[in-house]
Amino acid sequence: MLKLNLTYTITDYENLPESVHAELIGGQMYYRFTPNRVHQEVLAFLLYTIANYIDSNGHPGEVYPGPFAVKLFNDRDDTVEPDISVICDSEKLTDRGCTGAPDWIIEIISTSNPEHDYVRKLNLYLDAGVREYWIVDPRDQKILVYYLQNEHTENFTVKPYTFQDKVKVSIYNDLLIDFSKLSL
Repeated sequence: MLKLNLTYTITDYENLPESVHAELIGGQMYYRFTPNRVHQEVLAFLLYTIANYIDSNGHPGEVYPGPFAVKLFNDRDDTVEPDISVICDSEKLTDRGCTGAPDWIIEIISTSNPEHDYVRKLNLYLDAGVREYWIVDPRDQKILVYYLQNEHTENFTVKPYTFQDKVKVSIYNDLLIDFSKLSL
């Protein structure tokens, strides 16, 4: 039996049709499916809350909803499309999206492939130096907040929350997101 070992590159990713959403991790292409209504409600709530905070308080940062291409490393092809990306360094922004690790990434769990966010992307974001990574799981109404204590830390610190909690954002000193205001 002939086994093909197909490895994709950034060129393959960049040549995908606009209607196809995928992530390139370790040479493998992971296709993203259309999110459900609950996913979109959580996304809209978080996007509005974060954008309003940044605009109202004059804090640095741009917030982008997915699909938004994030090429995590200069020397690797790994490119993801987080549900929400917050980038404080405008030098990382390009016409294609972002090159380098965003300061904060939020992934909203989909029912089709939760291990992609819980394992594969968690390790990728740690390796890339993402300062804060949230996994929001509407199925269990839980949030896992992973954050780096400092730039020299090799592991995330994790704090669990529920949709009844106010969750502190570590990259901003005075931002709390009150998940109890999210009506699902």
